Amino acid sequence: MEKKIILIIPAFNEESNILHTYQSIEEYNRKHGTNYDVIVINDGSVDKTRKILVRNNIPHISLIRNLGIGGAVQTGYKYALDHKYDIAVQFDGDGQHDISGVQKITAPILSGEADFCIGSRFIQNINDNFRTTASRRMGIRIISSFIRFVTGVKVYDTTSGFRAVNRKVMKEFSCKYPIEYPEPITTTEMLKKGYRVKEVPVLMHERQGGTSSIASWKNIYYMVNVLLTILIMKLRRYEG
Repeated sequence: MEKKIILIIPAFNEESNILHTYQSIEEYNRKHGTNYDVIVINDGSVDKTRKILVRNNIPHISLIRNLGIGGAVQTGYKYALDHKYDIAVQFDGDGQHDISGVQKITAPILSGEADFCIGSRFIQNINDNFRTTASRRMGIRIISSFIRFVTGVKVYDTTSGFRAVNRKVMKEFSCKYPIEYPEPITTTEMLKKGYRVKEVPVLMHERQGGTSSIASWKNIYYMVNVLLTILIMKLRRYEG
């Protein structure tokens, strides 16, 4: 039986990107015979995002206020679990994620090799046209070293939001999910709980429009918060 796969797309003020992102998924489905479903989580947008979703009949949930990336994504996981999807994929609404990468990050789950798969920009040189800043690359390397210290596993792209999970992890995320910048924290937690986490190379693009949710003034707060949280996880006991 074909597995049911849904793409969870958190969107906050993505009026310049969301329609193109949805249309690229629909076009890919038509060309490749895939059947990826979509749920857009409109995270209290104050621009025209909601109007675009309604006008174009794009499946969506509109939150009454902004919950942040963590709250929006958790809403998507709850939806995926309730609607009995086998695999849920986090997929950005800003044009950075390439729809062809969905097959790559779901393959290890479909084959039973992994419970949780991360699409990585850094394990192969396939992203020549995508450049992060030097400070952000340094931050990712520091987070990676902390995750390895706590779990014994090296994760290269610690902040990637392009991720696929099976129903077991879906249940975990629907019950508990960090509110801010959750990727490194949830990755560490799943590794500590004994879930099989795999990282595969994927193509990513520059943001097509709008503004990133990660403001520069938050960088120091983000690093300190994430690193301390990861260190605390080393002291906790987890049951898989």
